Amino acid sequence: MTETVNEYGTAGGPGPAGEERRYDVVVVGGGAAGLSGALTLGRARRSALVIDAGEPRNAPADGIHNYLGREGAPPAELLATGRDEVRRYGGEITEGSAISAARLADGGFRVVLDDGRAVRADRLLLATGLVDELPRVEGLAQRWGRDVLHCPYCHGWEVRDQAVGVLGTGPLAVHQALMWRQWSADVTLFLHTAPEPDDEQYERLAARGIAVVDGTVESLQVTDDRLTGVALDGGRVVPCQALVVAAPVSARTDLLTDLGLAKVGLEMGGVPVGDRVEADQTQATSVPGVWVAGNVTAPTDVLIGAAAAGVRAAAAINADLTEQETVRAVAARRATADAV
Repeated sequence: MTETVNEYGTAGGPGPAGEERRYDVVVVGGGAAGLSGALTLGRARRSALVIDAGEPRNAPADGIHNYLGREGAPPAELLATGRDEVRRYGGEITEGSAISAARLADGGFRVVLDDGRAVRADRLLLATGLVDELPRVEGLAQRWGRDVLHCPYCHGWEVRDQAVGVLGTGPLAVHQALMWRQWSADVTLFLHTAPEPDDEQYERLAARGIAVVDGTVESLQVTDDRLTGVALDGGRVVPCQALVVAAPVSARTDLLTDLGLAKVGLEMGGVPVGDRVEADQTQATSVPGVWVAGNVTAPTDVLIGAAAAGVRAAAAINADLTEQETVRAVAARRATADAV
């Protein structure tokens, strides 16, 4: 077979159209979960291909946090290091999007990329992450991951003691405001589209010194590439250095329907906040041969949790492949003995 060179400059990956290589595992998604899974599989002497669309959710962030030993490292740096480690153990990485997947007659899978190339695999690991469904506020999407934030544990320290606004978009707005009060004494809850707090909630907010502002937020005010305030529908501008948005999330993969997987609703405190792909403790889905890892199944996991899930899934996949190989070896041994 002709050796190919993928976009990362390494040999391997799917070849030209019509030339379909087979791997033990194809990993869809090249973030922390996918790369950790591929690294573990490589160290287990499994052939693994990572298909990476190059759209990491944390790309706008200035650094990763709560990742022991990598605190503050740029997200791109972590991924580059991870790719090198995967390749060191024989793993392959190719750039592209997996657009379809189908089960083969022998129980494996065929995955087609957006450029027409295809690969085959005995097992699949989906680590495609999430899509954040951001509210339609002028200028908000452009600041996402910079000074428009979602996770206090990921970004709270970086905006400590600053003027923090919380954009109310649902019933959890009061909870969010109270949570962010841990990082700053200057917290303002913009009701926006959230329901009016009840008397008890108003009392709790007042007890923590959190201001509540009525009205809809129409746009963000930015000066010298820094958030300085939010503009309300009546024209009032309220100073703000960081804006918290709890956007609904949706599992990101175009392969779910092909594989017979369905998204399930995600709730927090009984409030719907998005969807995810369901998996058991080993990250296995309801479809035999398909595992998931990272935010696609655990949306609230921080980066180190997603990486750990990739390792857990890879270990389960290796065990499953080992069992399959053992069953086949026993059958072959018996067939040989019977032929004698």
